[in-house]
This record gives sequence, C-alpha cells and structure tokens, in this order.
Amino acid sequence: MHKHRMGRKMTDTSHVKLLIIGSGPAGYTAAIYASRAMLKPMLIQGMQPGGQLTITTEVENWPGDTEVQGPDLMVRMEEHARAMGADIVVDLVTSLDLQRRPFTATCDSGRVVTADAVILATGAQARWLGLPSEEKFKGFGVSACATCDGFFYRNREVVVIGGGNTAVEEALFLTKFASKVTLVHRRDSLRAEKILQQRLFRNPKVEVIWNHALTEVTGTDTPLGVTGAVLASTVDGGTRTIPADGIFVAIGHAPSSELVRDQLELHNGGYVKVEPGSTRTSIPGVFAAGDLTDHVYRQAVTSAGMGCMAALDAETWLAEHDDAGQPDPGHAWREDEMAQ
Repeated sequence: MHKHRMGRKMTDTSHVKLLIIGSGPAGYTAAIYASRAMLKPMLIQGMQPGGQLTITTEVENWPGDTEVQGPDLMVRMEEHARAMGADIVVDLVTSLDLQRRPFTATCDSGRVVTADAVILATGAQARWLGLPSEEKFKGFGVSACATCDGFFYRNREVVVIGGGNTAVEEALFLTKFASKVTLVHRRDSLRAEKILQQRLFRNPKVEVIWNHALTEVTGTDTPLGVTGAVLASTVDGGTRTIPADGIFVAIGHAPSSELVRDQLELHNGGYVKVEPGSTRTSIPGVFAAGDLTDHVYRQAVTSAGMGCMAALDAETWLAEHDDAGQPDPGHAWREDEMAQ
C-alpha cells in the first residue's frame, strides 16, 4: 500500500514538548488545554479526523447545544484547538516508540515526531457485522449507540443485535422510547449478567428472537431509511424479515490500541489502563484519554473531560522534567509513582 513511497527521503523530522495522537473530543480538548498552557502541542488527526462523532448525525446530549450535527461539533472543536495555537496535522501515526524518551512517532507520510510527553486519544470503534447493507444505512437507521440515537425512535420499532451486557443494556434503554424492541441473538441464551436478563425478560416491550443472525438491512433509498431486518436461523438457515425503523448493532467495541499493545498495560479486552482518578498510563510521560481507555461511559462529554485531565496531567509532568525527559532535581518526582 505504501509502494509509491519506497526510497523516499525522510526529511520531515520535528520535536515537540507534547504530542497528541487522535482527534475526537478527547484529543481536541487536550489540545485546547495544552495550548492554553503554552505547551505548543502537535495533534495528529489519524484516519478518521473527528472520530466516531463524524458518523453520528444529530447529537442532543452535548451540553449547551439542544441539537448539533456530530460532524459540525467536531469541526468546531478543531477550529477551537487551532485558534488556541495547536499544530494540527493531517497524518496517521503508524508506529510509536515509548521505550525511551523522547518518545518517537512515525507517520504514514514519512514524518517523524519526537516528543517529551504523549497523550493517546485514538478512541475506539464499534464492532460491526460487516454487511454491505449495514454500511449503507449507518447513520440513517443503523447505529451502534443507543444512548446517542435512541431518542429518535420514540414510538417506533427497533431491533438490537447482540447478547452481552451492552446489547441488553441498549435494549432496556431503548424501551424508554420505542414502541417495541426486538433483541436478536445468534445463540439460545444470553451472555449478559443475570440481573440484566431478568429486567429484559420482564419488560413488556421486549421480544427476544433466539438462534438468529442479521444478514441484511432493508430500507428506502430516497430518503435513506431502514424498514426491516432480514434474519437467518443459525440452526437451519431459514430466513425471515421483521419490520424495523432502526437497527442497533451491539456486539461490542474495540479500542484502537494497536500502537501501544505491546508497550502499555491494557485491560478489559485492549483498553489502555490508567491510574484511577488520572490519565497516567504504565509509562511515565504517556497519558491516555477518551474511548481508548474508557470501556464504561463512551460519551463525547466524558471523553472531552478526560482530554482536559490528560492535558493537565501532562502539564504537571512536563513541569517536573527537563527537556530530556529526566526528573528535575527541583521537584520531588519518582519513576515509581504509579505504584503508589
């Protein structure tokens, strides 16, 4: 894929105090706070500038905006970060060396950046089934976030795909709005916690279809909209179509932690582990914020809050170190502070 770059002379090498990797609410908020702290951060946007909110249409839970388009909100955040002085770079970090300071990021373009401190804000991606029709209707009736989009299905019929805690929690949440919620699971029992299952089975709005998988989303083209779900039996292969105004795919999230998988301590299936109450990771000088480290809330506002925390944590850490990343003898800082 990078064949055209073979033999290219690498000339773009730079050093920054603080490098922010990722451009969702966590990354942009970190850039705003770090810029105001005069750290002159560089932010590398990654493959999907703006993150998951760029594939969300109406957002109604961002404080201060009764309704805002997800892409518009992310454009505003980017503009805010630029206005504060952040150096925002359109590129993709392909490798990151956290084994020695300064840390080194190598980008898809050939750019190399060294940094005294790093904030990781690479986010997470909802797991999808990979169906062409699912892709077609994403944002137009197919969603991976009930808390984001459930309100739009008041008095309508929705389908939830999955069988774990996330699927059951989303189905229960959707009963606040939808007239009917159908949970489709490919097996004959749920993996979700028993108390959640009890709540689900007791709810009169919920129907469970066992031993079936979603094979196609049906809908209209003008305007784009979902009308139904084609389900195939995992027992005999037979198919059936059920009506649906919305389909929620709830088969889990995958944190985008590939850059640091073998370098930082991870937990809960690949999320970066941070010290409780902070954004400090297992390597001093490396901080993590947003969905990359958050397997519980996964909201724009909580990600932004963590971005703020990461910038403040990085500012404190950098103040206690000289440019080479060594402890400043004027400050009481110890490498083993994570263990305390």
